Amino acid sequence: MRRAVITTLSTLAGVVLLLSLKPHQHTPPPVAAPRPAGSPPAHVPGGSRTGTFTGSVIDTRYGPVQVAATISQGRLTGVRVLQAPSDNGRDQEIASYTLPRLTQEALGAQSAHIDAVSGASYTSEGYAQSLQSALDQAGV
Repeated sequence: MRRAVITTLSTLAGVVLLLSLKPHQHTPPPVAAPRPAGSPPAHVPGGSRTGTFTGSVIDTRYGPVQVAATISQGRLTGVRVLQAPSDNGRDQEIASYTLPRLTQEALGAQSAHIDAVSGASYTSEGYAQSLQSALDQAGV
């Protein structure tokens, strides 16, 4: 009987502690501003181009994903999301934390070979595929 009381009180204390934790408020990192779409791409030595390149529209289970990549002197300097699943509040919530994270990873990796965000695997895959098609156009 004494063990049951101690176990119950310990469990109750653990639940209270967990419920008292406040979730971390995530502020997305700033993303480099892309070059205006009207600027023509210029050739850079080594075959890479400079400019903004629009990736393919990738149809995912939850909606289309499309990005535009800004390349400067052969380096990925910005990614702008043109389309993302946003049909309902849950899609918008997922996109609000997923897309800035994917952009940060892509800029850090300088490629479309990035890890998927947990809970947003379809959007992550669509993002990576669209980004890769933009990078292919740029010759990066």
